[in-house]
Amino acid sequence: MAPGARGRVRRTRRAAVDTLRGGVRRIDEATPRDRDRAVDALRALAILGVVLGHWLVTALVADGGALHAASPLQRMPWLAPISWIFQTLAVFFLVGGHVATKSHASARTRGMSYGRWLRARLGRLFRPVAAVLSLWAVATACLLAAGTDYGTVHTLVKLALSPLWFLVVFAGLTAATPLLTRINPLWPLAVVLHVDLIRFGLGGPSWLGWVNVVAGWLVPYTLGAAWTRGELDRRRAGLLLFAGGAAATAALVAWAGYPASMVGVPGAAVSNLNPPTLAVVTFGLAQCGLALLLREPLRRAMRRPAAWAVTAFVNLSAMTIFLWHQTSMMAVTALGLRAGRLAGLHTVPDGLGWVAARLAWLPVFLLALTVCWSAFRVHEQGPRRRTGRPSRVVRAHDLGQGGAKGTPHA
Repeated sequence: MAPGARGRVRRTRRAAVDTLRGGVRRIDEATPRDRDRAVDALRALAILGVVLGHWLVTALVADGGALHAASPLQRMPWLAPISWIFQTLAVFFLVGGHVATKSHASARTRGMSYGRWLRARLGRLFRPVAAVLSLWAVATACLLAAGTDYGTVHTLVKLALSPLWFLVVFAGLTAATPLLTRINPLWPLAVVLHVDLIRFGLGGPSWLGWVNVVAGWLVPYTLGAAWTRGELDRRRAGLLLFAGGAAATAALVAWAGYPASMVGVPGAAVSNLNPPTLAVVTFGLAQCGLALLLREPLRRAMRRPAAWAVTAFVNLSAMTIFLWHQTSMMAVTALGLRAGRLAGLHTVPDGLGWVAARLAWLPVFLLALTVCWSAFRVHEQGPRRRTGRPSRVVRAHDLGQGGAKGTPHA
């Protein structure tokens, strides 16, 4: 390369680095000093945990001309600890309950009506859903018209739309926030306990377990409300939740016959997650305790402008990332079929070779998710800003966690 060309490359690189540093600095400076950045960090960690968890334990196996879902946890049950790390839904609901109750209290102080507050809360939640449903409605029609195996279509649609159950439950709890602000988490925990006693101990009907879809996630949500009331500020609260939840979960798995995996495993007689069991709820208590213990370390970490900028970006794109990560994985899987059955992508997840190959595919999944983010983020963030207006990242975080708007709410 000629000396002049090398100089231009260096100048371009320096200009890009300076622009990035300037953007990071503006985001940090525009964030209110009293904002609890640990809340946003916990939400970002929960989002990334769900994404990585799905990418690691969800496999689409090519069998002839069809695809069917499988899981490495089915053939390698000793990998169950992976689900302990990446099944972070309880943290979603903990943070969601905390932010929603704080936001509702702030709205009431400002004289905002409940209806206006709820529309603001749910609007950001559901606007991106329309894009997912529209794309998959068209994709389903095209696949069926092309003669694609019905089982394959069912598998793909189920995986793509499975994140929506979370939004339905979360929206219901959000709508009920004014009624839930004073509920003690022990009440929904008692409901989960009695449902499981009837189902598993007394041979009750299996459909009764669906009561736990609300009761189970109400436990961390009401813990979030207790956090807002200041009842969980002491470190002892986090320690008790973590130690008590971990001990209860270990006892339930060791002596009560609950599965060790905290996610569903194809072919298993009992799923801890679908519907939620007492084991996954006590596990969630341990997660919530750990999240509370991490608040101070996260606050210190978020003082670094670069770390805070990344966290702010993930929060601003939370719904887009959450709704499109499964579609991104399936797009890579479908395109990869053109090259044949690829290890870690289309093969049976039955050994460490598959695990190593799947880890190698994660950057490709991330690239596909980036493409989806570029195409569909407008449904969450709105159209591109005009020149001279402040950044959407800055504006969203400048509104604070207590307002009717702000970062996406897990």
